[in-house]
Amino acid sequence: MSQPPQPPQPPEPPRQPQDAPQGFGAPQEPPASGFGAPQQPPAGGYGTPTPPPPAGPPSTPPPAGPPAYGYPQTPPQQAGYGYPNTPPGQPGYGYPNTPPQQPGYGYPGQPGQPMQPGQPMQAGYGYPGRPPAQPMQPQYGMPGAPGPGGQGGGGKKPNTQLMIIIAAVVAVALIVGGGIWYATGKDDGKSDAKTGDTGGAKGDGGSATGGGGKEKAPANTAAKVLFQTPQPKVTDLTSVHGSWLTDKVYAKAGPKQIVGYDPAKGTVLWTLPLTGNVCEASTHTSADGKTAFAFETTESGSKYASCTEAAGLDLNTGKLLWQADVKGANGDRKTRFDEITVGAGTVAAGGLDGGAAWDLNTGKELWKPTTTADQCKDVGYGGGDALVAVRKCGDYEKPTINVQTLDPKTGQPTSTYKMMPGIQYAHIVSTKPLVLAADVGESAGDGSGISDFFSVDDKTGKLLARIPAPGDKYSADCDSTSVEKCTMVVAGGGKLYVPTEQHDNAGATDSLRRTNEIVAFDLTTGQPVPGKADAGDGYTVYPLRMDGTNVIAYKEAPYDKGSQVVSIDGGTLKPTLLLENPNDRSVRDALSSFSGKYSDILYGNGRLYLGAQLLSKPYSGSDSEKKFLFMATGTS
Repeated sequence: MSQPPQPPQPPEPPRQPQDAPQGFGAPQEPPASGFGAPQQPPAGGYGTPTPPPPAGPPSTPPPAGPPAYGYPQTPPQQAGYGYPNTPPGQPGYGYPNTPPQQPGYGYPGQPGQPMQPGQPMQAGYGYPGRPPAQPMQPQYGMPGAPGPGGQGGGGKKPNTQLMIIIAAVVAVALIVGGGIWYATGKDDGKSDAKTGDTGGAKGDGGSATGGGGKEKAPANTAAKVLFQTPQPKVTDLTSVHGSWLTDKVYAKAGPKQIVGYDPAKGTVLWTLPLTGNVCEASTHTSADGKTAFAFETTESGSKYASCTEAAGLDLNTGKLLWQADVKGANGDRKTRFDEITVGAGTVAAGGLDGGAAWDLNTGKELWKPTTTADQCKDVGYGGGDALVAVRKCGDYEKPTINVQTLDPKTGQPTSTYKMMPGIQYAHIVSTKPLVLAADVGESAGDGSGISDFFSVDDKTGKLLARIPAPGDKYSADCDSTSVEKCTMVVAGGGKLYVPTEQHDNAGATDSLRRTNEIVAFDLTTGQPVPGKADAGDGYTVYPLRMDGTNVIAYKEAPYDKGSQVVSIDGGTLKPTLLLENPNDRSVRDALSSFSGKYSDILYGNGRLYLGAQLLSKPYSGSDSEKKFLFMATGTS
């Protein structure tokens, strides 16, 4: 697919571009020391919050290190809101970008920047700041530390008297230090469920998935490949955004079409031909199986396709409900959409010209792009149970950003939260509860678009809590210039669930493999919740979605294991195994080509679906270069 020329860029300091990932989902070359070899852990210990530094100007930041393990190299900063640039030698859109060098190590804002009114000072307990020079190493007898002969083996039985002494010291430290134990991440909430264990699903009536979740552990969690579709032939970078799952169908966008499949058998149920590729797709589906997407057309007089057509789709029948486009504020061309979502029965799309909306069922136009005299316009929306707009005002260099909960039928705001200065782009993690993310002062330093999360009361627009999330500690990600394209982070049940960066596995003394955890924060107070959901030796875990008050999470596996899907209890953070994929080389290779950041990963009713978002021409015709449009595994 040929790409249109990029729009004029606003002036910005020159930056050195880096290589972007080659195409979509291509497996990265393994480290020199072999697949899954350990990397140096990020500075600051294990990715858990640490106490803040003393008041005053920040100290000199440490030297910039290599990107976190598993992160793709990041190309230059994009200019327009939701308008990605093309990295050198790489066509197409959807690539991450690199923010300027961070001014401070994990600092949420510029030095001397005031806090928001009503914002509590997050001193000590759970406030991520500069990491200690030497992270505490877990010892036998300490909470969360491995026992003898645990996973990884090789441990000797500890001396009983020594354990008593250490336990006494720890008890005193906890009493004196208050919440510092949790602030340094050495909590006692580590799950005792071993890899492959089903936790409490069988033994106690499924208590691990009893928090209002629909997904239950099957009697046999071993999965098999149900069906898979090889990547169709493409000659250029091709957008195939869009994967949806209902009880009746799994639907996947392909080149110039969307196809619905039987979710268990993979047989084709319907095919919807399109005049262009699906360029944007909502991740939300209504209760009766309806969703929305945007696709490309080529306007008269242009040789480039543009993402201008919005459409509603009945997933269960494959019927195109409606198709629409709108003219921009100047009225001379169709508006290009950079995002589209479904919220409370309304389809809303945003882009450089502003936002537009339609009724999901009928396609009736509800509003069209407008720009006010003070240069205010909707640049994108968050959907789901509510509809929330990100409204940007003023000039490019110093914009004012308001996040507004909307009446979904009129577009009128019912509450407004004004983002603090120093924020170029705001991201919507969730609309109910309303959780935002931003890179304050471009301090994240890892291209994730996140230095802080903001919990907001959607009825009043009042800030409830600001949760710092330094890029070197947490691995959630929001596309730098997009509103709703956040991955590996979910919110629900009064909590925010975030994965830590990978680190050395202190729980397996003879293992060289790395691991991470999912941790939670209280959305009312911003404080970290005790406990964590450990990935396990060599695994990397990140959340996919909420399931009632539980969290459905995906665990990428080491080279000698099968990847897994787990349900994490929202109260105890105890994981329960739902599905484990085959430990077969060909299956592992296929699964590993779908990353959490650049793929659609869906789970439901005991089945896992992984779909590509972008397709590129394979480097060769060998089996090792074989790619898939999507694949499905399941326990039934």
